[in-house]
Amino acid sequence: MELPKVGSIGEYIRDQRKQAKISLRQLASQAGVSNPYLSQIERGLRKPSAEILNQIAKGLRISSQALYVQAGLIDDREPDSDVLAAVRADRSLTERQRQVLIDIYESFRKENRAAAPAGTEPAAADARPWPETDEADAVAQEAATSVADERSQPEPKEG
Repeated sequence: MELPKVGSIGEYIRDQRKQAKISLRQLASQAGVSNPYLSQIERGLRKPSAEILNQIAKGLRISSQALYVQAGLIDDREPDSDVLAAVRADRSLTERQRQVLIDIYESFRKENRAAAPAGTEPAAADARPWPETDEADAVAQEAATSVADERSQPEPKEG
């Protein structure tokens, strides 16, 4: 997951805070850090710990991983997919909306990796719009039957 490169983690935090339209004081309160300390982080005078980054991420409502990668605490290992590239390139979305979409997409990918045997891709059948149950099949069959029944009945004549 490649993030936009900025001069420092502080600049990135400031950009995220401004996009979220919250003040430095509000973020400091939400993150549980002092206002002067957060200001020093944003100006590049202090380097926050992983725990402080986690608190700031919660205050900004963004992925902690995004801040960890930006701060250089973890490497960004997986190559971008076309979906991630498209979401990041869509400038009609806010940064917050892009991050939520990315987080959801990544959670699905992680879930599929955990469920799939090593070295296999998720099966196309996994893309079914509802769970594979007899009940779902029965509901779908009933809906199809009622539509077919309505079409086969003659229209009532007036008069």
